[in-house]
Formats: sequence, C-alpha cells, structure tokens
Amino acid sequence: MSEMIGIEEIMKELDISKQKGYKIIRQLNKELEEEGYITLPSKVPRSYWRKRFYSENKTNQ
Repeated sequence: MSEMIGIEEIMKELDISKQKGYKIIRQLNKELEEEGYITLPSKVPRSYWRKRFYSENKTNQ
C-alpha cells in the first residue's frame, strides 16, 4: 500500500464526485503547505488523510 492516497480512493471511500474529491485534496494540501510540507497536486499522505477524516488513533481493519 502506498504512503499516499489519490483521487480514485478518496472518491470510492467517501462516495463523492471527482470534483469534490479534488476540492478535499486541495484543502488538505493547503493545510500541509502551511505547516511547511511539500505536497503533490493530486495526492495526500495516507497518515494525514486518516488523521483528518477518522482521528489519528484509527487503525486499519
């Protein structure tokens, strides 16, 4: 499993449109950039995704 989550997985996991998925990715990447991280336009670190959507203590089941 990749360290990054992309648009297709986000769309499937949240059952949302591609447009909404990209909006979420842009928001998360903006937060990361404000903290000084380098980001990729269409991906988000999986650990940050889990932290923001499920809490940082969630484990994969």
